[in-house]
Amino acid sequence: MMQPRLPLLPPDEAKAAADEAGVPDYMAELAIFQVLLNHPRLAGRVNDLLAAMLWHGILDARLRELVIMRIGWLTGSDYEWTQHWRVAQGLGVTPDDLLGVRDWRQYSGFGPAERAVLAATDDVVRDGAVSAESWAACKRELGADPAVLIELVTAIGAWRMIASILRSLNVPLEEGLSSWPPDGQAP
Repeated sequence: MMQPRLPLLPPDEAKAAADEAGVPDYMAELAIFQVLLNHPRLAGRVNDLLAAMLWHGILDARLRELVIMRIGWLTGSDYEWTQHWRVAQGLGVTPDDLLGVRDWRQYSGFGPAERAVLAATDDVVRDGAVSAESWAACKRELGADPAVLIELVTAIGAWRMIASILRSLNVPLEEGLSSWPPDGQAP
């Protein structure tokens, strides 16, 4: 197990910091927030950004989770992959589709919308921006609603940032979780 670069706050301290920051108590149980709550104000803003998309977003939740899983895979973020494996399954995303993001171009289970958002994800992780070709595909498949397209790009950028934070700070998985579900295969 990797050693975190910063201390994880004990549960009671994390909950107190979460209350101060406006972060829900259940989030303070997660290792990522037990680290981030060393800076309560920043942890609160990170939570607000992610919660806006997770609980109040307009981008299709399945597409969002496929994007997050792809980022986890491309960046080698065990924490992001493992946590969102559970989130995505809770939203009804099948294990086959979740595994399909590993090599989505070869996976036959995705249609044009999934392929468009995954191509955009690859662009941002690789190049820092969505290519013109991927943008056109996303606009065609998701519709021309600017809010949906903004949320897609924001989701890609936000969870790319989270993957970098997780890896840079060596945030460990919570006790009892197994790495890289379902088969332990890492990128």
